[in-house]
Amino acid sequence: MLGDGFHTIPAGKVAMIVTYLEMRQQVPITERPLPPNLTFRRVEADPLWFRDVFKRVGSLNWLWYGRLKLNDTDLTAILQDPKVEHYTLTKDGTDEALLELDFREDGVCELAYFGLTPALIGTGAGRCLMNEAITRAWIRPISLLHVHTCTLDSPQALHFYRRSGFTPVRQEVEIDDDPRIAGILPRNASPNVPIFDP
Repeated sequence: MLGDGFHTIPAGKVAMIVTYLEMRQQVPITERPLPPNLTFRRVEADPLWFRDVFKRVGSLNWLWYGRLKLNDTDLTAILQDPKVEHYTLTKDGTDEALLELDFREDGVCELAYFGLTPALIGTGAGRCLMNEAITRAWIRPISLLHVHTCTLDSPQALHFYRRSGFTPVRQEVEIDDDPRIAGILPRNASPNVPIFDP
């Protein structure tokens, strides 16, 4: 510990501030048409599909890695749970978005994963996808929709969630093994986050 609130991050680790946000009732949404050549669809996800989209949406630019630690059996158990739903936006035959709604806790929906590949960023597709997320979550008898983001995610993520009707409720600092050093992600993933080798 360095004093004045500063903490040394050990070599081989990454640190992030995690912000938790909640929506306690459905908020009004402004309908937006999907951009041209995009299709919204539900997916019966399997590990091959999920890992591909997960990496292209979040791992290479934003250092998403949690689900990449899971083996096929553990990942399949989540993906095939009837209380977990997956959706995507498809452009020219390629899935370019990830939306996971997790209803495994009674009366609650977690917006577990939400994001676009670089092919869709800036097109307005994110607002369309969020509208679908909010609408489909509140179709169920829930009293809470929640999500979290962190400082390794897109710099726009926190502001986007707030504009979508979520309210920040708490923050935590998380320190974990750097997935690039552990071999979970390539070393050139998320180039804006420096690597400190042990």
